[in-house]
Amino acid sequence: MVVCRDCCCGSPKVRGVDHAQQTARLRQVAPVQVSDCLDVCDQANVVVVRPSAAGRAAGARPVWLGLVNDPDATEDIAAWVSAGGPGVAPRPAILDLHVFQPPRRATGP
Repeated sequence: MVVCRDCCCGSPKVRGVDHAQQTARLRQVAPVQVSDCLDVCDQANVVVVRPSAAGRAAGARPVWLGLVNDPDATEDIAAWVSAGGPGVAPRPAILDLHVFQPPRRATGP
C-alpha cells in the first residue's frame, strides 16, 4: 500500500484523523510505503492499494482510495487487504465510495 502523507494528506488540514494510527493500522496487514504528495489533494487522505503478486497475475491494477478520513474506512481497507486485496478478494461495496481515478500525468516530449 501507499499512504500519502504530505501537503494535505496526513496533515492538520484533514481534521479529526489520527494519521499515525491510520498508518500503523494499515501496517498491521501489509507493508506500507509513505509517500510525499500524490497531487490529488482534493481527495486527502489518499491510500493506494496495490495488488499482490496473485492479484497482478489476475490482471488487477492499483486501486486509489480518497477521503479515507475515518477509522471505519481504514478498517474496511485493512479487511479487504487481509482477504487478498485487488484481484483476489472482492472489494467491499462501501469502499466504492472512496475509489477514484487519479489524473493522468503528462509525459515528456
